[in-house]
Amino acid sequence: MIKTYDKYFISLFCKKLLLIFLIFFSLTFILTIFEEITFFNETQSKFYLPFLIAIMDVPTTILEIFPFILLISTQLFFLEIIKKKENELIKINNLNNFYIIKLLSICAFLFGVLIITIYYPFSSKLKFIYSDVKNIYSKDGKYLKHYNENGLWIKDEINNHIYIINASKTKDNFLSEVFISKFTKEFRLVENIFSKKIDISSNNWVIKEPIIFKNNYQIESKEDLILNSHFNIKKINNTFKDLNSLNILQLIEIKKESELLGYSSKDIDLHILKIISLPIYFAIMVIISSIIMLNIPRDKPYIFHILLGILLSVVIYYINNIFNIFGLTNKIPTYLSVFFPIILLSIISLIGLIRINEK
Repeated sequence: MIKTYDKYFISLFCKKLLLIFLIFFSLTFILTIFEEITFFNETQSKFYLPFLIAIMDVPTTILEIFPFILLISTQLFFLEIIKKKENELIKINNLNNFYIIKLLSICAFLFGVLIITIYYPFSSKLKFIYSDVKNIYSKDGKYLKHYNENGLWIKDEINNHIYIINASKTKDNFLSEVFISKFTKEFRLVENIFSKKIDISSNNWVIKEPIIFKNNYQIESKEDLILNSHFNIKKINNTFKDLNSLNILQLIEIKKESELLGYSSKDIDLHILKIISLPIYFAIMVIISSIIMLNIPRDKPYIFHILLGILLSVVIYYINNIFNIFGLTNKIPTYLSVFFPIILLSIISLIGLIRINEK
């Protein structure tokens, strides 16, 4: 059974968490809306579309800063109970500081589980819709690409013609076993082009020894053919880099397809590990924030606590980013790039918990 004071502390913590969430959501929305208005300014879209698109994008951004929302929420929680001297409830009930930290960290862990199971699938779906709408209104005419067991598929619009491109695989800056179908705007077939190898290092594709099928004739050429595309190897590789638009099952599927096509899946592995480790990360952030609040003298002003929380959030954020880069560049194993910062923060937390009951 949950005791009355447990319910009170949990309720207070959830209220602070909701408050900070709404503040960050509002700030993120305001910053995002200006960017979206600029993007849609030269398009003939409905006036409400930038606002709708901004709302779809905000949940993904908030996901990145949830650990720091929890950190600041914990600070406000302790400021509240210290101000009202409600921390005396702990001593009256023969409890200690470790008890309240344990209670808050369990709440944070369960909150992380909810984020993985409910919030993340919801935010990824919104991000997917967001990307889809932005692609429609983008100026480069791309209607994008798709990976499946048949390789890479691209739809491109060039000089009032529609190109459907299929390649069996990619390697370095080249597409291999490529079949290109060229259509009019009304989707009448103009010609087909086959090449064993196409250099896509730039937007000017170099089609090696093309075989052209047109008007029931087959034309083989030893000279390279240039195709001015909206895509290049960098753009193709980055097309699916916004992994936040994919849920866990989709990420696993994309990982398999990427490996099949010869792409590195380190960024996907890193993203999956970051998502599934969120509950532990959340709990550790709450513990660290609790330790700091219980060790700061009571006469310090509120602004000091908030600034300290923001500074700590920035430091942890950059530590995580540094290790993520190490993982993506093969300096350290991918799993270590995610869990080493967590292990480091855990050690700091354990050291801080040793004498926490004396505070």
